[in-house]
Amino acid sequence: MRTSDLLVRSGLTVAAAAALPLALAAPPAAARISGISVSTTGSTVSVVTSACTQINGSWGTAALLNSSQANFAQGRQVALSGTSVSQSAAWSGVSPGTYTVVVVCSNGSTAGSQSVIVSAPSTPTISATASPSRGVMGGLGGTARDLGPVTMGVGGALVGTGVIAAAWFLRRRSKPQRF
Repeated sequence: MRTSDLLVRSGLTVAAAAALPLALAAPPAAARISGISVSTTGSTVSVVTSACTQINGSWGTAALLNSSQANFAQGRQVALSGTSVSQSAAWSGVSPGTYTVVVVCSNGSTAGSQSVIVSAPSTPTISATASPSRGVMGGLGGTARDLGPVTMGVGGALVGTGVIAAAWFLRRRSKPQRF
C-alpha cells in the first residue's frame, strides 16, 4: 500500500515537473490576445504586426487614439506597409501622454490594440562657465597670477645652484679619504 502511494505521488511530481517548462514558456493570456507590438522612441510611436494579409494592395490601417478619442475613426490613421511576414506603421511628433494603438487589417478584423505612454523628452542642462583669459595657469593650488620674468629667473638660479651643490657633494663623497 505504501509503495503504490509513493508511486502515485512521484508520478504526479514528474508530471508537474514536465509541465513546468511549458507553462513558463507560454506567454500570458493578455499577450496572446493582441497580435501587435508597440514601441516608442522619443516622440515617435511605431507598431508592428504579422496578423494581416494583403487584400487589393492594402495590408490594413493603424490608428493612434488619445485618451479623449473613443473609436478607430477619431484617431490618427496610418496605412500599414511591409511584407507577408511583418507589417508596420509609425507616427512622429507625438505629444507626451497615454495613447491606444489599434490595428485593423484590410479584411476588417482587428489585429489588436495596445496602450502606450509617450514621455516628455528630457532636455540636457547646459551650464556655461567663464574660462580664464590666459588659459589655465600651473602651480600649486591652481594659482592664476603671473610671477614675471625676474621671479622666474631667480627661481631658476636657485634650482641650478642646488643641482650643482648636490653633484659636488656626491662627487666628494665617492672619493677615498686620505689621512
